[in-house]
Amino acid sequence: MQLHRDGARWVLRLDEGQELLATLSELARTHGLRAGIVVSGIGMLRRGRIGYWNGREYEAHELDGPHELVSLHGSIAELDGAPSVHLHVAVAGKDHRLLGGHLLEGTIGIVGELYLESFEGERFGRRFDARANLKLLDLEPAASPP
Repeated sequence: MQLHRDGARWVLRLDEGQELLATLSELARTHGLRAGIVVSGIGMLRRGRIGYWNGREYEAHELDGPHELVSLHGSIAELDGAPSVHLHVAVAGKDHRLLGGHLLEGTIGIVGELYLESFEGERFGRRFDARANLKLLDLEPAASPP
C-alpha cells in the first residue's frame, strides 16, 4: 500500500491481494483514526461479497470473478475500542452491469485508489438502534445514552 497524507486528506493506493476492510481497519488502528469518511474509491476487486440489508440480516451476494470497483463510500468510526469500517460499493462485471450494496468482503485486484477525509481529535462511534436493528454511526458518542 502507498499512503499520502496532507492534514485531514488521505490518498491510498491498495495493491493486488489486499483485503479492503482489513487494510482500512489497520490503517485506522495504526494512525489513531477514530473519525473519518471514505469519500471515494475506484479500482478492481478480484473477489468479494456484497450485502443487502433485509431488516434482519444481510443477504449476501458473491461476486463471480473480477469486478471493476466503480464507486466506494463509507465511514470509519470506533466500536468497543477498535476501528469500525462501514463501506458501500458499486461494482461492474464484464457484462458492464452494476451491482451494489454493503461491502461484506473485498480483495483488491490490480489496484484500489481511495480518498479519505479524517476529523482530527474527534471520535465517531456506532450505537445500536432498535428501530433499524443495526449499529448506526454516532457523531457524538460521548453525548449519546448507552
